[in-house]
Amino acid sequence: MLFRKVSQSSSSLCGAVLRLPPLLPGGQRQAGTVVVGSNARSCASHAAQPVLEKVVPVATETASKVAKKTAVIESKSFAVNIFKGQIATSQVFPFPSVLNEEQEQLLRELVGPTSKFFEEVNDPVKNDALEKVEDHTMEGLKELGAFGLQVPSDLGGMGLTNTQYARLVEIVGSHDLGVGITLGAHQSIGFKGILLFGNKAQKEKYLPKLASGEHIAAFCLTEPSSGSDAASIKTTAIQSPCGKYFTLNGSKLWISNGGLAEIFTVFAQTPMKDPKTGEMKDKITAFIVERSFGGVTSGPPEKKMGIKASNTAEVYFDNVRVPADCVLGKVGGGFKVAMNILNNGRFGMAAALSGTMKGVITKAVDFAANRTQFGNKIHNYGVIQEKIAHVTMLQYVSESMAYMISGNMDSGATDFQIEAAISKIFASEAAWIVTDESIQVMGGMGFMKDSGLERIMRDLRIFRIFEGTNDILRLFVALNGFQNAGNQLKSLQKALKNPIGNAGLLAGEMTKRAKRMAGLSTGLTLQGTVHPELAQSGDLTVKAIEQFGVVIEELLVKHGKNIINEQFVLKKVADCAIDIYAMVVVLSRASRSLSQGHASAQHEKMLCDTWCMEAYPRVMNDIKLLRSGESRKLFNNLRAISAAVVENEGTVASHPLGF
Repeated sequence: MLFRKVSQSSSSLCGAVLRLPPLLPGGQRQAGTVVVGSNARSCASHAAQPVLEKVVPVATETASKVAKKTAVIESKSFAVNIFKGQIATSQVFPFPSVLNEEQEQLLRELVGPTSKFFEEVNDPVKNDALEKVEDHTMEGLKELGAFGLQVPSDLGGMGLTNTQYARLVEIVGSHDLGVGITLGAHQSIGFKGILLFGNKAQKEKYLPKLASGEHIAAFCLTEPSSGSDAASIKTTAIQSPCGKYFTLNGSKLWISNGGLAEIFTVFAQTPMKDPKTGEMKDKITAFIVERSFGGVTSGPPEKKMGIKASNTAEVYFDNVRVPADCVLGKVGGGFKVAMNILNNGRFGMAAALSGTMKGVITKAVDFAANRTQFGNKIHNYGVIQEKIAHVTMLQYVSESMAYMISGNMDSGATDFQIEAAISKIFASEAAWIVTDESIQVMGGMGFMKDSGLERIMRDLRIFRIFEGTNDILRLFVALNGFQNAGNQLKSLQKALKNPIGNAGLLAGEMTKRAKRMAGLSTGLTLQGTVHPELAQSGDLTVKAIEQFGVVIEELLVKHGKNIINEQFVLKKVADCAIDIYAMVVVLSRASRSLSQGHASAQHEKMLCDTWCMEAYPRVMNDIKLLRSGESRKLFNNLRAISAAVVENEGTVASHPLGF
């Protein structure tokens, strides 16, 4: 009977699956892998090449090996699985508790002195005015060990885990983002490549002086002609005939610590012979470059809107002779190095900005609790209460994401690229909203320089731009998700070739699709996973995931590999994924607090429930738009308006007065 049902229903399943063209050229690729062909490069997608055109690596040697692995290895990433309408709980439930007793004790011992240093020694106002971190502050940070937080202790660092690092970075972010960038550019990206890809000799040579702060590091990727489009860098590194060194030429733009650094992680194009065709092709290689090599110079500090205390400068490389043993990773493997560095560092941004938000909220609440208008403290008015509640939720979500991802990393997870990108997008946008709304709560006082929020607002603006603009990262989130969902549909296509041998699989898939079409539950649930008091919010999250999986499949069938050109669609898809991930991280955190009886558990329950109540309709509205025929008209209108304004070199509408 089952075999007959499968045979009779195969044609309907074919209609849903077999219409799907190959999602992307080149066959299946690993979770976290997206490739975009040259024909997909409109203005925005051309800028997206760092995350779309190259392989975003996790732990693989070749795409062919990955294709074989994906057939048997399912991703544990929650974000990857929601694109397939599935729930993978292993990386989100329970909320991570990864510190052992010794690590927790060490962190407690570090939190106090770090907080005291930033309260009593560091002067963010003076740093901002001087446009540099004061010398005595830099020396104090070195004494604290702040320049080598994650360098192994046997190489002179503190050997902290990602979670320990996040907690200290949060303190820095709550006080001075300019100092935060100086420290982050040094260790989160500057020498992170040596930690991740350096060989034993490289680590022993460079990390001790980098950990002590004797040497400062910088990450050199951006160039005048290549910002988000990292694949188009022009800097070259030509290997000598003897093979013992490379000659490096080019320049890098807007490099944090560029004028201070002694050690640079530099990315350059190196000519390589294609083993299949024999043709010479340029491939990116990562190098450790010392200023002492000669030929390395830097321009004057850039004048910036914010993070003025950090040093930002152009760096020039003029016939720099780089020893071959300074190649980081493999020759031609530089893109993998760059993307892994950025992927591994993004959680730190969420942690720092959750600290920033916490400090800003404290200022706004203090003002609201003491400001009297119309005979009442302003915190008693609904419009102020709404602002305080919303900024508190944004901070709670950002903090939850940061420690969820750091906990995943410390637990050995390797598939967290989408989650890390989401955390960077969410936290950078949340921090801007929190600060803007806090200024609004404080009114004219918030606008005054003395409040400190003006400086924070300026500092925050860059966070939506660097280490992957949020626009590009939204494409990264959506296209990586589509890639994995597409791989699942391809496996169903293969199963259809042998319907009897795959009867159980196909029957399950057809039943699931039939229930979705009828608006019934497919059996997905978070019951028994979330705390019973959060069951309603858990149900909303499940419904959102089910419908998200449906629309993703519909979009794949509709667009196939051309989905890479549908950036209006991709943005909406990414927004859904961000909201759903936010829902699950607060569900997880609030569940833990309720289960463990934390003093703040009921407050966290309110934060979680309220967030889910607001996020669910946002997701459903986006899904409704993606399914609607009106969406095409809307997106075409947006495209036409933009084209007209660009062609006119400014706004097109005539002035209301006619002149």
